[in-house]
Amino acid sequence: MKKFDKERALLAVAGPVLALVAAIVLTSIVLIASGKNPFEPYRLMLEQVGFSDIQVLIINQASLYYIAALAVALGFRMNLFNIGVDGQYRLAAMMTAVVGAHVALPSFLQVPMLLLVGLLTGAFWAGIAGVLKVTRGVSEVVSTIMLNAIATSVIGYLTLTDNFGVLVGDNITTGVMKESGWVPGINLGADVGEIYGLVFLAVLLGIGYWLVLNRTRFGFDLRATGASETAAAASGVDAKKMVFTAMLISGGVAGLSGLPLLLGDSHTYALTFPAGLGFTAIGIALLGRNNPGGIALAALLWSFLDKASPALDYATPVAYEKEIATIMQGLIVFAVVISYEAVRQWGLRRQQKRVGAELAAAAAGNNNHKKEVAA
Repeated sequence: MKKFDKERALLAVAGPVLALVAAIVLTSIVLIASGKNPFEPYRLMLEQVGFSDIQVLIINQASLYYIAALAVALGFRMNLFNIGVDGQYRLAAMMTAVVGAHVALPSFLQVPMLLLVGLLTGAFWAGIAGVLKVTRGVSEVVSTIMLNAIATSVIGYLTLTDNFGVLVGDNITTGVMKESGWVPGINLGADVGEIYGLVFLAVLLGIGYWLVLNRTRFGFDLRATGASETAAAASGVDAKKMVFTAMLISGGVAGLSGLPLLLGDSHTYALTFPAGLGFTAIGIALLGRNNPGGIALAALLWSFLDKASPALDYATPVAYEKEIATIMQGLIVFAVVISYEAVRQWGLRRQQKRVGAELAAAAAGNNNHKKEVAA
C-alpha cells in the first residue's frame, strides 16, 4: 500500500515538472532560432526575485491568480469546465465597486458586505450556466463563453456616465469607493510597496477548499459525481443538484478573485481593470493539478513570469522581448496537457504490470496448493 501511495505521489509531481522542463526547453529553442542567448533571459528574470518590490508585486498578483484558479479547480473536480470565470470575476468586481461607491457603512460592516456582493454576483452569473446545464443539458463551456461576452456588455452599459460611470480624464470609472470599504495591507515602505490585506483571504479559501473536498460528505459527493454521475446517483446523490451547486460555488469564488486588487489598491473599477484573469486561471489550475498546494506554486510561477519579464526590455547590452514570458506561459499550458497524458499512460502500464504480477503470483500459489493437496 505504501509503495502504491509513493507511486501516486510521484505521478502527481511528474506531470508539472515535465511540463515546466518542456516549456523551458521549447522556449530556449525559440530563442536560439531567433539568434538570442537561450540562458540569459532566465538569469535576468531570476535576478528580479531578489528585489523586495518585485516580491510584493508577485505575491499580490499571485493572490488574484490563486483565487481564480480555485474557482476553475472546483469546476474541474466536478468534471465541469467553468470557462466563464473571467466574466464572473469582472462583473463581480464592477458591482462591488458600484456598491462600495454608493453605500457607506462602518468598516466592520462595509467590508463583509462588499465581499458578499462579489460572492453573490459571481455565483448568480455562474448559476445561469448551471440552470441551463441541469434543465436543458446545455454545455457549460458554450454557455459560460457566451456569458463572458454578455458580462462585458453589461459592464459597458452600467459604466456609462448616464448610469454609474464617472469620467476621470480619458478613463471611465465607477467612482472612488468609500474608505470604510478599503482593506489595509502590510505596508513595507514607500520603496517596496504594500501586500494586499486580502492575500489572507486567498490563504483561507485554499484551506477551506482542501477541507471541504477531503473532509466533508459534500466534498465526497462532489468528487463522486464528477467521477461518475451514474455511480453517484446509484449511491443516493442528486447529480443535477450537485452540478448546480458546484457551479454556484465556483462562480462565488470567482467573484472574490478581483477583490484583493479592488479593495486593497485601485478602490474603483475602470476600463483599465485587468481582464483575462479567468483564462490564465485555467492554465494555473491545470498545472497545479487542482490541488491547493500545487495551485499556489503554479500561481506564484505565473505571477513571477508576469512581474519579472519587464526587466528583459531593459537588459544590456542586448535587450530581450518580454513576450518571452508569455511564450513560456503558453508552452506550459500546451506541455502540461501532453505531459499529464504521458504520465497517465505510464501509470496505467505500471498498474497493469503490477496487477499482472499479482495475478501470476496468486495463480502460482494456487497451483502449489493443489500439488500439496494431491500429495
